[in-house]
Amino acid sequence: MNTKEESIIISKPKDFVYKYYIPIPILIFWILFYLYLKSFSDFIVYDLFGMAAGTHLTESIRFFIYEVPKVMLLLVLIVFVVGIIRSYFSPEKTRKALEGKPLFLGNIMAGTLGIITPFCSCSAIPLFLGFVESGIPLGVTFSFLIAAPMINEVAVVLLLGLFGWQTALIYVTTGLVIAILSGWIIGKLKLEKFVADWVYQTKSGSVEIPGHRISFTDRIEAGYTAVREIVSKVWIYIVVGIGVGAVAHGYVPEDFMASFMGKDVWYSVPLAVLIGIPLYSNAAGIIPVVQVLLEKGASLGTSLAFMMAVIGLSLPETIILKKVLKMPLIFIFIGIVAAGITIVGFLFNLIF
Repeated sequence: MNTKEESIIISKPKDFVYKYYIPIPILIFWILFYLYLKSFSDFIVYDLFGMAAGTHLTESIRFFIYEVPKVMLLLVLIVFVVGIIRSYFSPEKTRKALEGKPLFLGNIMAGTLGIITPFCSCSAIPLFLGFVESGIPLGVTFSFLIAAPMINEVAVVLLLGLFGWQTALIYVTTGLVIAILSGWIIGKLKLEKFVADWVYQTKSGSVEIPGHRISFTDRIEAGYTAVREIVSKVWIYIVVGIGVGAVAHGYVPEDFMASFMGKDVWYSVPLAVLIGIPLYSNAAGIIPVVQVLLEKGASLGTSLAFMMAVIGLSLPETIILKKVLKMPLIFIFIGIVAAGITIVGFLFNLIF
């Protein structure tokens, strides 16, 4: 046996140990740090910085020092787990899973797959073309395109960390319902004539890629990769968003937002949606701000509607889709989704 072969044999166990067992001490550290995070932030603010309790500046800094590491800890953990789950899926597998499905079942599957399938605005056109070329109905395609950016692991992490699991569950459920019903309505309206003519003339064909078994160590590596890629892209938005929220937390008076975003203000929900549609921010930037809106008197329904409008009706995605959709379909798409978000906002203002 030569030296090269020996090095390969030796490296495999080391690689196995690294990928399988390194997450265990990291997870233990994560749990301990998360459990004692409040005490740690209080130590930094009151003992290390020597700040007086109860002042506006102290409350702002304490909010920032506590919330940033809390959200980052949750983000790293959940992105790692979701990265492993996503290794079982791919755009090609998603497309094949949706082929030949009847309309409403297809909408349900597309919305659900949109949550767990890797997606960004830049991939909107390739996915759209791939779906259409495969004969997947237009409405089913839209259910996927609505759910994918609106309901993602970053949004879920921030909602869990800042609001709790109940609000996170409400957001995911209502977002999924909006994606399913909006796609179903678009499908029933038979709007294929508003798709750019060249889309249906483009037939790139289907290329079969030989399948191969992915080991669990590779899936763990996919989790590490997801953490590196996603956290490196969104951390600055989290810091800026929480920074804005920290200033508002410390200095904006209690119930300040109730005068125009409270549940008793009948126009608050449609106004929030109209303001949110042209804005652009990802979940990392907008959710910390929404937390402070709620804290300062805005109602849950109005805040959720604003957040969904900003995240779900992404301006960059809409601009990109202009290359494959005609303007009437884009306006219908925005109108249907905005109406669904508005209904959800009113509903939650009545319930909560």
